[in-house]
Amino acid sequence: MPTFLPLSVEPEAEEELAEAVDWYEAREPGLGAALFAEVDAAVFGLRRRELPGVTVPHVRAELPVRRVLLARFPYAVVFLDASDELHVLAVAHHRRRPGYWRDRLRRRRRR
Repeated sequence: MPTFLPLSVEPEAEEELAEAVDWYEAREPGLGAALFAEVDAAVFGLRRRELPGVTVPHVRAELPVRRVLLARFPYAVVFLDASDELHVLAVAHHRRRPGYWRDRLRRRRRR
């Protein structure tokens, strides 16, 4: 039986995904659902440790922050790679406001 890491998601990451889904769905019916499915598949793979993720540019290498790039959409799932939990920090567009989510990392590390 596969083991799944517990999942937590920043509320802002949920909002980002919902806004992106709505935006794509307004442009072409079904496209928003396709984005949601791709993000869901990425998170599923991360929780099963099937996707390692890659380092995030301009983030210190010793921090356990990684990202998974989506294949079809210009987004990445940015997450903390902890041994006991998967914590999604952002569903970030590749070109909009790079690194805007870093304050979430600071908040998380203070908890």
